[in-house]
Amino acid sequence: MKGKEKNTIVSGKRKTAIARAILKVGSGKVTINKKDYQTMEQLRKLQIEEPLRISKNVLGSLKFDIDVSVKGGGVESQIEAARQAIARAILKVSKSEKLKREFIRYDRSLIVADVRRKEPNKPGDSKARTRRQKSYR
Repeated sequence: MKGKEKNTIVSGKRKTAIARAILKVGSGKVTINKKDYQTMEQLRKLQIEEPLRISKNVLGSLKFDIDVSVKGGGVESQIEAARQAIARAILKVSKSEKLKREFIRYDRSLIVADVRRKEPNKPGDSKARTRRQKSYR
């Protein structure tokens, strides 16, 4: 990110949650929905830190701010979508093959989206798989 200051925009998905991460040159501050990620619960904070720690180990210091906005889904899906967006954004800026291998070795879902979705209900029935029992008497 040399020369002009430019923003990198990357998205991450999990179920119905969609996160959009914007990377800017800065001091290493990470915000999710305009709140510092340090104020989150301990487990969620650790999940967000995973891509940051891996990239610090591989690349050294992180010289950019990450602003993530997340919509849809539940709380856990939003956290997983945010961490995926963060990992993808760092990867896009660094263009490091070694970092990509480390992300995949640690957790493939940091880069690759999980495409599984809920199966729709079948016509004339209330559930996707199980049928109502039929009585002949």
